Amino acid sequence: MEASMAVSPREGQVKQGGKGHGKGYWRKALVKSIRRYPALYIMTVPIVIYYLLFCYAPMFGVIIAFKNYSPVFGILRSPWFGLQWLLMFFNSFYFWDLIRNSLVISVYGLLVGVPLPIIMALLFEEVRHQKLRGFFQSVSYAPSFISTVVMCGIIVIFLTPDGGIVPYLMHNSPTSLLDDPNNFWNIFVWTGAWQGVGWASLIYTATIAGIPQDQYEAATIDGASKVRQVISVTLPNLAPIIIILFLLNIGSVLNVDFQKALALQSASNLPTSEVISTYVYKTVFAQVGGLPQYSFSAMIGLFNNIISLVLLFFANFISKRVSETSLW
Repeated sequence: MEASMAVSPREGQVKQGGKGHGKGYWRKALVKSIRRYPALYIMTVPIVIYYLLFCYAPMFGVIIAFKNYSPVFGILRSPWFGLQWLLMFFNSFYFWDLIRNSLVISVYGLLVGVPLPIIMALLFEEVRHQKLRGFFQSVSYAPSFISTVVMCGIIVIFLTPDGGIVPYLMHNSPTSLLDDPNNFWNIFVWTGAWQGVGWASLIYTATIAGIPQDQYEAATIDGASKVRQVISVTLPNLAPIIIILFLLNIGSVLNVDFQKALALQSASNLPTSEVISTYVYKTVFAQVGGLPQYSFSAMIGLFNNIISLVLLFFANFISKRVSETSLW
């Protein structure tokens, strides 16, 4: 009886440590790892310093969202304002338009931007001629190297009624298609897909190249067609990376491309082109006849990031329960 009740020293350490090892074990393991790979840890020092200085240290300034910040008094001496800025944002005339435009553009972009790179990667895989495949891939990657401002200039030129290609094909439309609020969402999303679909397909192309060929051979022996091989072999192997990229995009669902939205924005399409990021910019840098509202814009940005964080955690939880694939 006493023999069966005996506890080995390792088991006692497990119980004492809580989850397998005590704190001393992990400290010794870290020291041992540093001594074994000193060069790798030295290489990470600049990265850690960068994130501490430029990502974590500025988080202290988020308290101005709860203050009536004035540059004269500074962050600490400015009076507290509580959640009044958030209530003002909720009660503002533009609130629902900003939320609607940001959500529609982001969700629309996800619905277009997620499947298109997958389809393009599958099409590239069917091109057997290596040089021809390389040519097609180079053509599809090229737009991603164009800056956002230059691309917006090209879009405006193509859509202008004076010499634009698109109005000419539409029998000389008297107005620019970009000035019509009903066209802004489509123009924004599909031009973004044109610019980024080639580059986004890279990771899917690399994943497809790593799929074992014996899976395709087994499917061929079973009599599966090309379409059936894609459904039964390719897509299941792509599923984890598709879910991971989708979750990463969910985390920035309200963060519409600021530069592009501002560059394509005009007084005519403002009802559908004004998003949270452009509104924040205008409240800080584009005030006319008044002081920049730093605290108001900080509260809007904080609200935007909290909503994105909640959506990311929720999507990650659902993905983990359904597919067992998640970010953490």
